[in-house]
Amino acid sequence: MMPTWRLLLPGFGLCFWLASPVAAQDLDPRAYVHVPVDATFMLLGFGVSDGAVVTDPTLVVTDVQATVLTPSMGVGRSFNLFGRTAQAFAVLPFSSADVSGKVSGEGAAIERDGLSDMRLRLSWLVRGGPAASVMEVAKAPPRTILGLSLNVAAPVGEYFPDKLINLGTNRWAFRPELAVSQPIGPRWLIDAYAGIWLFTANDESYPGTARKTQSPLGSFQAHLSHNFTRRLWAALDLTYYVGGRTSVEGVPPTDLQSNLRLGSTLALPIGQRHSIKIAASRGAIVRLGADFTTVSVAWQTAWVPRPTTAP
Repeated sequence: MMPTWRLLLPGFGLCFWLASPVAAQDLDPRAYVHVPVDATFMLLGFGVSDGAVVTDPTLVVTDVQATVLTPSMGVGRSFNLFGRTAQAFAVLPFSSADVSGKVSGEGAAIERDGLSDMRLRLSWLVRGGPAASVMEVAKAPPRTILGLSLNVAAPVGEYFPDKLINLGTNRWAFRPELAVSQPIGPRWLIDAYAGIWLFTANDESYPGTARKTQSPLGSFQAHLSHNFTRRLWAALDLTYYVGGRTSVEGVPPTDLQSNLRLGSTLALPIGQRHSIKIAASRGAIVRLGADFTTVSVAWQTAWVPRPTTAP
């Protein structure tokens, strides 16, 4: 019979997200799951977004329609931070975008291929997630988890100051976040996150010499997930974001963004150590901003230290 710790490997719920065209629209169930320390994770993902993906309301482009293909690669590591479980992640996406729209009333279309902005994340379980071995995590009863994280979008993506449409943003973005994960019986879990995106200025905005700023953007998530087995689970996802007024060279800012997205996620175990995560989301209520559909699939694997046997 296979040891319990081996059966648990794919079920730890790797906390990566596929790099999406819009950072505020992350839908990431079980992002604060309790995992063993000293574990290493790897992810290969592929996402497709279709619709009004380009979201900058200051652009002089209307009737935008885009299809963005985004393969991603990520790595992560869990570790002990002051006696609590912490995790660090890095995800680097490559995007291929086909965009059409109208510029000053004239139809236009472009293609872009290159790196998108890197995503970095550090999370810390301040309550309910003590630093523990794989066997200690396996034996622990379900409990309420309180977590903190810092998400960063680093401006490594392809950017041309004299172009209207770019894969990178040419600015830094930071999102501190507070999260609560509450089990309901042995099979149900509710996650709720609240964060705020803070943006640095882009001093090389189109046509290359303009200074673009964006006010803070509130980001909220809620997830309801169900365990069918120890390693197979599904979730219903919701995210709402509001704020993010944008201005160029001090011109009066654009209208307030206010958008709601709905989605679902399915995690499937593959063998002893691997799993596949499939996710889909779309805009439900879009006041100003992106109205698009995203479908993604990610393969993930984990290397967890073997439990030691007492002499």
